[in-house]
Amino acid sequence: MPKAIVTYHPGGPEAMRFEDRPLPPVGPDDLLIRHTAIGVNFIDVYQRAGRYPVPAYPAGLGAEGVGAVEAIGAGVTTARVGDRVGYALRAPGSYAEQRVVPAAACVRIPDGVPDDVAAVLMLKGLTAEYLLHRTHAVRPGNTILVHAAAGGMGLLLCQWGKALGARVLGTTSSPEKAALARAHGCDEVILYTEEDFAARARALTNGRGVDVVYDGVGKMTFQRSLDALAVLGHLVCYGAASGPVEPFDLTKLAAASLTVSRPTLFHYTLDRARLEEMAARTFAAVRAGTLRVAALERFALKDAAEAQRKLESRASIGAMVLIP
Repeated sequence: MPKAIVTYHPGGPEAMRFEDRPLPPVGPDDLLIRHTAIGVNFIDVYQRAGRYPVPAYPAGLGAEGVGAVEAIGAGVTTARVGDRVGYALRAPGSYAEQRVVPAAACVRIPDGVPDDVAAVLMLKGLTAEYLLHRTHAVRPGNTILVHAAAGGMGLLLCQWGKALGARVLGTTSSPEKAALARAHGCDEVILYTEEDFAARARALTNGRGVDVVYDGVGKMTFQRSLDALAVLGHLVCYGAASGPVEPFDLTKLAAASLTVSRPTLFHYTLDRARLEEMAARTFAAVRAGTLRVAALERFALKDAAEAQRKLESRASIGAMVLIP
């Protein structure tokens, strides 16, 4: 019986148990995957803590994974046994040695993309793709502000935004993180622990403000992110690491005709053709050297609680993966 991380109730990292967990049968449209690498993301923390409800307990954790196909359902035509595939799913459960997943959610991993890198790309990479190309299509000459610029997600946004011709501003908490962000495409780094990031962003744009803010922090940064925007600017809230955004007065956006979005990856990937297009563009960017998965930190699957503690403490730099 495969091992997996299981929770029996909402709680802190101590609620996570590493134990045997039976697999459901492989349905006609499913794949059985033996994981080789599993991404660690804030959505996993939200589900563990109960901020995002899970269908039932005991519950698995984890949204993205990569591995080898060990069995296929009778109706599957998109994969074969032995293929390397990856996926990101809203339903938790990737913190496991093996998992049964819908074939429609899986894409093949191309040669030249290692499993641990691919495990980061399935959620973070595809998120960067839709944020920069779909939710707000970045154009040459735009100025963008990326929060948590030295995190796994932030580093991808900085690199890809720079490659698209944008001027990239980023926020980080320390000089060490600032150096990493600069090395990955960030033109100007704002230490939010030392200065007001909105005021600094305006100063760096001669008072104009930025065209778009990519904000995965949420509650702590929302209001000042609005204040950093130029007229007709766009605030894209794609996460809430500091907590959910509090209700606000929509009429305040009218002062500069601002737009606020709260997109989710799993809506963009509902359409199979779009999922394949997003994955192809992301893998192509990695193979071309446009995107590098930096400062990749690996933990054993059994040590998933340690990885989540580090993520929540903001001590992490870059991306993290679990290795079964």
